[in-house]
Amino acid sequence: MMGLTEGINNAMGGALDVNPWWTLIHTFSNASFVFLQILIGFSAARVFGGNEFLGGVIGMIMNHTGLINAWNIPGAAGKLFVGSPEAMQVLGVSTATEASTGAIISAGYIPQVQLFGFLPVTLQGYQGHVIPVVVAVWLMCQIEKWLHAHVPDMLDLFVTPLCTVLITGLATMIVIGPVFSFIEELVMNFFRFLLGIPFGLGGALAGAIYPCTVVLGVHHMFNALEAGFVAEGADPFNPIISAANVAQGAACLAVFLKTASAKKKGLALPSGLSSLLGITEPAIYGVNLPALKPFIAAMAGAAAGGAVSSIAGLYSTAYGITGIFGYLITANPIAYTIVFAVAFAVSFAITMVLYQDDEKTKAAAAREAAKAAAPAAPTKVDAIDQANVLAAPMTGKAVAMSDAPDAVFASLAMGNGAVIEPTAGEVYSPVTGTVTMLFDTKHAIGLAGDDGTEVLIHIGVDTVELAGGPFEAHVAAGDKVKAGDLLITADLDAIKEAGKPTATMVIVTNTDDYASVTPEIGNVKAGEKLVTVAK
Repeated sequence: MMGLTEGINNAMGGALDVNPWWTLIHTFSNASFVFLQILIGFSAARVFGGNEFLGGVIGMIMNHTGLINAWNIPGAAGKLFVGSPEAMQVLGVSTATEASTGAIISAGYIPQVQLFGFLPVTLQGYQGHVIPVVVAVWLMCQIEKWLHAHVPDMLDLFVTPLCTVLITGLATMIVIGPVFSFIEELVMNFFRFLLGIPFGLGGALAGAIYPCTVVLGVHHMFNALEAGFVAEGADPFNPIISAANVAQGAACLAVFLKTASAKKKGLALPSGLSSLLGITEPAIYGVNLPALKPFIAAMAGAAAGGAVSSIAGLYSTAYGITGIFGYLITANPIAYTIVFAVAFAVSFAITMVLYQDDEKTKAAAAREAAKAAAPAAPTKVDAIDQANVLAAPMTGKAVAMSDAPDAVFASLAMGNGAVIEPTAGEVYSPVTGTVTMLFDTKHAIGLAGDDGTEVLIHIGVDTVELAGGPFEAHVAAGDKVKAGDLLITADLDAIKEAGKPTATMVIVTNTDDYASVTPEIGNVKAGEKLVTVAK
């Protein structure tokens, strides 16, 4: 959406800037990129085990409108200290209060403040960055966890969020941010050096390395580099960036053809097409980098395209658009087409040769296929909503609890029920009720049925030792569920590869409340009657 709106507007010479429909649609399309740091902060905190909303706050700090936008830094006139005599003189004001952050930014300068009388802190945002936000939120989570462990409970709600945000914010603005700014300066000078290497070698190296700068979130500083080239009349870097973007798209499209996972196909196709329009983040972060080999293939394609571009002496007359829309600013459409084709072909071919679904993707694809082929088992049997009847949470072969491959379960010490040797990894709720417990390792879950039945589902034997690796929970403790709702997805192949039995125990933990607990023995499908309890 963003690639289309920006590309079409560029093709029309910016005429759509005043069009009301274009204004709205362009706003919708780039909203997630404008506030990307907030989304990253939220999701990173979830991964690192911190408070997601505090993670979002750290992202907001790094994206704050009170800081100069990172995209404006390359064109800034210089740095000024907030309220300083120098700032007053440059801005033409008579009082220090008029030399505020906003006034400095409006005048095209980068604002700074000084802490402790000697420590300068640059008030810059980190739009377009990824790694600095992740690093900052990781630090935030460590601080938050330490404070939770050491602050008294009665003060925790007040002290921990306050101190976490304060310490992390200062560390981000004083250390994390400046470190990455320094890295940006080094990278820009390095690329200027690369582009001067003859015989296509410089173009190849620049093309291969460029995707890594996108991953690090430092690629936006190339605006300054390209602006300098355009001022000189020719930008040799823009066609190389186009080659890198096209190569990412080609790798994505190859993954689309080779993967068996419907989910990955659904991500790879639109991400690949977006890359051809110049927007590569979905392709890099969603498909190519996690699988690694497609990312390496795309780097090779970018190197090949960059080499051809450099040898051909290709350049652009402007910057800011790449991919298919790069035809609008290229000096030689024929050479641009050759660069485009070479980058695409090399990346696509290498990905087709190297990429294979990993075991996790294969297992996910098998589950997708099994779910698509199986009938809607969880809702098949109306009896699952009846009192004193438990539905099978998984498809497989059911045996008596006394035949469980674990002595504790087989002794009925935890209660009677049934054991399922599953053939599919989806675990559905056997009752309508509430999730009372979910182990951190997600290998076991407890439920309280509305009919009074208390159930524990334990997936595999000794699977607690797998630290949650093969399991994905779809509910949390306290959630209300209906019989047939998906609770957990288990990677049965991963459990077996770890040397653990996959036998799943379905235990009525309040067995003593009933006169009898009778399992159904034999093959059973998820949703069919598994256990009957009677008063």
